[in-house]
Amino acid sequence: MLERMDERAEARRPEVVLFDVFETLIRLEPLRDRLIEAGRPAHELELFFARTLRDGMAYTLAGNAPPFREVAAAQLAITSGYTLTAEQIEHVLAGFAELPAQPDAAPAVALLSGAGVPCYAFTHGSATNATKALERAGLLGSFAGVLSAEEVQSFKPPPAVYHWACGRVGSRPARTALVAVHSWDTNGAARAGLLTGLATRLEGGVPDIGEQPHVSGPGVDEVVAGLLALPA
Repeated sequence: MLERMDERAEARRPEVVLFDVFETLIRLEPLRDRLIEAGRPAHELELFFARTLRDGMAYTLAGNAPPFREVAAAQLAITSGYTLTAEQIEHVLAGFAELPAQPDAAPAVALLSGAGVPCYAFTHGSATNATKALERAGLLGSFAGVLSAEEVQSFKPPPAVYHWACGRVGSRPARTALVAVHSWDTNGAARAGLLTGLATRLEGGVPDIGEQPHVSGPGVDEVVAGLLALPA
């Protein structure tokens, strides 16, 4: 069921929408097959990806983050107990450019297109991989651009990263929405003054801690519909 934080009287319909990419728009599941092909157990996908995000954020806190690919390669090696060869690591990482779209991604961007609201993909991963994945999924033409926090040597969620993204697209934070399936991402965006939409299909609900999203619902398309329903 779609929920709106109606007590936030200041919330207005967004002029621009930023989408997180991996897990929000693009499915990670096929990477599991690549891990198996490299001789690793299927369950390591979640651990590998969580460790990649954790260390990327830790490097960001320390001052500057290496590119996503370097962090991911290091975490693949660590998670495998240093049993993967360089070729096997490359095989797994190459899969990021070939991942399929989530079922609710195309309906979500279609809603924005119909409403005349531009949208951008916003990742802390490689802009090249995100572009290739969106193109392969048939979604790239619906986006006004692809932004990567690698340009500022950062992972989300520091406020400066969201402000940088708003600066790149020429929008005010208060009229820019961040849509994601990660509550840490929507929390970071809300703390930076952005509108936020949390699709709960990954986490199963809205956590009690952190900034509450302006709109939440099971699917990304439902969240976008809720954002568009905010007062203009």
